[in-house]
Amino acid sequence: MARWMKWSVCSLTALACLTGTAGYGKAYEISEKLSVGGTMAGAYQYRILADEIPDFENIGRGGAAFQPEVSFRPTDKDMFFMKLGFGAGNALKQIDPEKPSFALSPWAADLEDDVRNINGRGRDYLLAAWYKRAFDFAEDHSLGITGGIIDATDYVDENAYANDEFTQFMNEALSNGPNVFAPSYDIGGALEWEFGAFSVKGVAMGVGENEDGYTYNYYAAQLGYHPKTGLGEGNYRVIFATTTKDFLDPEQEKKEARKATLLSFDQELGEIFGARIRFGWGDEGPVLVWKNLYSGGIDIKGNWWNREKDNIGIGYGHLSRGNQDIDKTHVFETYYRLVFNEILSATADVQYMKDDYHEGDNRKGWILGVRVTAEF
Repeated sequence: MARWMKWSVCSLTALACLTGTAGYGKAYEISEKLSVGGTMAGAYQYRILADEIPDFENIGRGGAAFQPEVSFRPTDKDMFFMKLGFGAGNALKQIDPEKPSFALSPWAADLEDDVRNINGRGRDYLLAAWYKRAFDFAEDHSLGITGGIIDATDYVDENAYANDEFTQFMNEALSNGPNVFAPSYDIGGALEWEFGAFSVKGVAMGVGENEDGYTYNYYAAQLGYHPKTGLGEGNYRVIFATTTKDFLDPEQEKKEARKATLLSFDQELGEIFGARIRFGWGDEGPVLVWKNLYSGGIDIKGNWWNREKDNIGIGYGHLSRGNQDIDKTHVFETYYRLVFNEILSATADVQYMKDDYHEGDNRKGWILGVRVTAEF
């Protein structure tokens, strides 16, 4: 048995046993001010090609991630938070040039190579470490200010049905918008203002290194509307993002800024169904694999078949108009998530991906996967 599989199976089995005695919950409170929690997940995926392509083979790989976190609240207005990340294996991510893969990662989790030398900083395993101060002006009016090592996707590009690669869609095009380039795990600050059904969020980050080897700054703003109607809860967000001019253009001659606009909507449709969309448009200045993203899908709650905590997710994404070798990419994913208790769940996942190239062989095929997740 591979090292990653031994690590994940043993750890998840131990945690599953603990659920029988530790009770239910997503965090363990050591005291009124201190709590610990985290996520542990392991997955195995197998790639089946639709056509024979030289040096491109059917292959199975696995990976596992362990992300413990600690929060300390000295007062009801202040919070210190830290999250670590450890990985074993890299699943089917495109990291081995001798075994080429699809352009999109079929599992967007932070795995073994992702948690080392994060953003070129020489920092391993420390994903987040920040302080947040909250200001409450009224029952439905608040302001939060956060600073430290943060993850931009905690504040922008949220979605109720497509935002968590550990419990929802696994493919990176459906868990977030890859053409909006929101960075993770670097120095920055965030502002969160909520007033009734409206919200405004802003993020500013200094990122150690991009794919061209340059340090850059990232800025994003998100405007949100969160109504509650007879259909249920809805979230409608518009995100604007940009960077400093530190990304090479396609001719590798000058540096350009990245810019993008994204719509991220999700809406409950009664007690069983939910729907979501993500539409994103980028700027053609720097090197881009894809400029535009159009994705959507539905969520089906398990109370339809008397499994209240279970759900089915169905999603499709179309990415296009980049300035590299790929003309467009299609991804379809569906999953069934079986929830055992408040901690442990298992997911059966099926993906179909197709990369259409301007020249050369297109790549298309299926990714069959199983994921086990423990949230504690």
